[in-house]
Amino acid sequence: IAALSDPAAAPARADLRISDDELRETIETNQLRLMDERGIDLTIFSPRASFMAHHVGDFATSSEWASICNELCHRVSRLYPERFAPAAMLPQSPGVDPATCVPELTRCVEEYGAVALNLNPDPSGGHWTAPPLTDRSWYPVYEKMVEYDVPAMVHVSTSVNPAFHTTGAHYLNADTTAFMQLVQGDLFTDFPTLRLVIPHGGGAVPYHWGRFRGLAMALGKPELEEHVLNNVFFDTCVYHQPGSDLLFDVIPARNILFASEMIGAVRSVDPRTGHYFDDTRRYAEASKLSADEWAAIREHNARAVYPRLDTLLTSQGR
Repeated sequence: IAALSDPAAAPARADLRISDDELRETIETNQLRLMDERGIDLTIFSPRASFMAHHVGDFATSSEWASICNELCHRVSRLYPERFAPAAMLPQSPGVDPATCVPELTRCVEEYGAVALNLNPDPSGGHWTAPPLTDRSWYPVYEKMVEYDVPAMVHVSTSVNPAFHTTGAHYLNADTTAFMQLVQGDLFTDFPTLRLVIPHGGGAVPYHWGRFRGLAMALGKPELEEHVLNNVFFDTCVYHQPGSDLLFDVIPARNILFASEMIGAVRSVDPRTGHYFDDTRRYAEASKLSADEWAAIREHNARAVYPRLDTLLTSQGR
């Protein structure tokens, strides 16, 4: 960041040295500790969304930053092969053709074994200057995703727009916005096997499912189950029981993937329950899900949506 205004301040890549022991210390005292406490055996591990920071600098900045972060996630997955599967961020930059991201995507899948990627629908950081996800400019990324059979988590990064708090507004707004873009378009006619995951329980989507159904009808689209639900999935990062129950009631179980945002937006204990807000497994287990639905949500759906993850688990005898 300092080098953006003073090129002489640019760090040398060779100067970045993070040892395996340093990685172990940070992982074992944070993610792994909480995973063990909450009964979670494996995490799809990507660079932290809020620190993708695609709005900073230009494509060269994003390219270097993505390369460093993706390598670190890969190293963690090598240190703990049965606990972490790597996912990749892309070197997106405002106003830059998304096709420039394809080489990093290719490298991460072929060299690092990435099972998924993060796709930021708003690289500008809250100003929404990018075209909708249905725009053909995104197609080179989708073509490569289909070729490799990897899904994308549609997730924005930090908001630099003071009107949008990053985790309280920008994240949830983006989830809702991305879903509506997909409703408006016909992306999955062109890419019938493309799979996108919308985080945070889909933002406002489950709560306003009737609105989205009505809007799809007004746009002359098929029912949402046919139009988008063969390709779009939602996670369980909803931080209270009523919200989780609504998600499970409205969205078919086959379209829900268990997730816990740790270490994420809210890290505190809920004084009403005595448990962490983001301990999402508790909400699922306290819901009215059948045994088969819960098994699908916590494991089987992930194997279907992330085929490379299934291959990795199968190779480990799991």
